[in-house]
Amino acid sequence: MNLLMLAAMTSETHEATLNDAVQGLVEKPEETLSAIGKFFQSIGSAILGAIPTILFAIVILIVGLILSKLVLALLSRGLSRTKLELTVTKFTTSMAKIVLYTLLVTIVLNILGIPATSIVTVIGTAGVAIGLALQNSLANVAGGFLLMITKPFKIGDYIITNGVEGTVAQISILHTRLDSATNQAIFVPNGLAINATIINNNGNDTRRVDMLYSISYNDDFETAQGIILGLIEEHPLVLKDKEPLVRMKEHGESAIIIAARAWCNTADYWTVYFDLTEQVRAAFIENGIEIPFKQVDVHMVDDQ
Repeated sequence: MNLLMLAAMTSETHEATLNDAVQGLVEKPEETLSAIGKFFQSIGSAILGAIPTILFAIVILIVGLILSKLVLALLSRGLSRTKLELTVTKFTTSMAKIVLYTLLVTIVLNILGIPATSIVTVIGTAGVAIGLALQNSLANVAGGFLLMITKPFKIGDYIITNGVEGTVAQISILHTRLDSATNQAIFVPNGLAINATIINNNGNDTRRVDMLYSISYNDDFETAQGIILGLIEEHPLVLKDKEPLVRMKEHGESAIIIAARAWCNTADYWTVYFDLTEQVRAAFIENGIEIPFKQVDVHMVDDQ
């Protein structure tokens, strides 16, 4: 049997069915119209019977939305009065919103006659499917939640992590934004940030400033040491309750390396570092202390 024959037979069957219906309507019009009328009447009765339930579900939905917004507003106001960070309060409010709306939809569907077990099954299945599709995103969400709890850094801290560094500008659910020294926006996924080594330059109130200076082997080390120590002690931003250190660190290839250490408030770190670097150089020049640079001495021997 080819396709043309099959199509012809199908067409004939549909035509016969239609002819039977038309013939039944012609021969027994009252019975046919009565059956059609009963069918639409049953549909209308079903709709009229469901109207009270539908209206009740709509009322519950509206009331639920109003109550949910009221609860979220009270929760947000209460969290804002605590010492929790803004990121934590926003995350908590978002999670509460999801829970309340999910509960409201479940109640409304249950009123409309859908069994709660079916609703829970659908939600669970959808949750598993979404979880499998968004594994990395969920890892970032979990990482953001842990960052908010452990607080290895906060907004305004200068951190180094995952090979990048910058000032923390925002901690969201999925990523942490850093603003680099050149004002570039760097987005670090929270899943990576929580599992990586984090260096927080603002983690403590004070920091030690480590500096290295070099002098020629022909210069006097004690004189250079006294100059550096005097500048450190005179600097107004250097903490006076912590003793500075100026010692010979090593004998370099073409210079003596001097290590200097001073303490200051974290906010003053770079000011102290740059000030002392500039002041030490100026003082060395004023006192005739040579600041050597790498050079190569070439000795030529004439064999003749």
